[in-house]
Amino acid sequence: MEPFSLNSPGFVNLLALQSSPPIDVDSAEAAGNSPGLVKPLERRKWGPKEDLVLINAWLNTSKDPIVSNEQKAGAFWKRIEEYFNSSPQLIGSVPREWSQCKQRWGRVNEQVCKFVGSHEAALKEQASGQNENDVMKAAHDIFLNDYHVKFTLEHCWRELRFDQKWRSHPFSRDGEKEKRKEAGPKVVPDEEEVRPPGVKASKAAKRKKHGNEAAFDQIHSMLALKNNISKQKILDRLLAKNEDTLSDQEVSLKNKLISEML
Repeated sequence: MEPFSLNSPGFVNLLALQSSPPIDVDSAEAAGNSPGLVKPLERRKWGPKEDLVLINAWLNTSKDPIVSNEQKAGAFWKRIEEYFNSSPQLIGSVPREWSQCKQRWGRVNEQVCKFVGSHEAALKEQASGQNENDVMKAAHDIFLNDYHVKFTLEHCWRELRFDQKWRSHPFSRDGEKEKRKEAGPKVVPDEEEVRPPGVKASKAAKRKKHGNEAAFDQIHSMLALKNNISKQKILDRLLAKNEDTLSDQEVSLKNKLISEML
């Protein structure tokens, strides 16, 4: 058997294969040459317009009185995705998937909730003569000092600041939260100023006295029907008489009954 030669073609080919650089499967060239590999999508940043549409989509979907809390997580974010992508403010934009909306909302909610605390602290430290701009500057400084990052979602906070969940509670100068004025002693009007209860109030009071409202309504309807039948009989008797023989009271009663029947 001949010894393995360094100049043999097999040895040269082996060296060429070992010296060739390895193929990076994550590179764009490998993705373009390999039909089975998918190039990862480029991450798109969220703009202020998209943030505001997402906030409105979340608020409208979460406060929908028809479905309210009867929404599963997947269906909930699917509805937000449809609301978001159908917004006329985003015509021409690339649609977002529900998972992207969910991830972005998580960041917006977290950052805004943190800034609410910073804003409350700034309100507490507000000195006499300082305006809203001074309070906002102090709130940004507090946020940066507490979380070591600048707050960049002020447009989201301004959109959510008046909602109950993200509302800042104002502080008085002594540092305590302003409390709602307690209602003063109830003034009891004089007997002459007391107005009589209306028809609806009287009926409601009668229903409260009776345990079964349905039975009370049924009895009330029967009595009203009986009263109408009695009035109809009286009117029939008056109409059967000669007009000239009727007294003034009978004529007046007849006209009254006719107007009531009409």
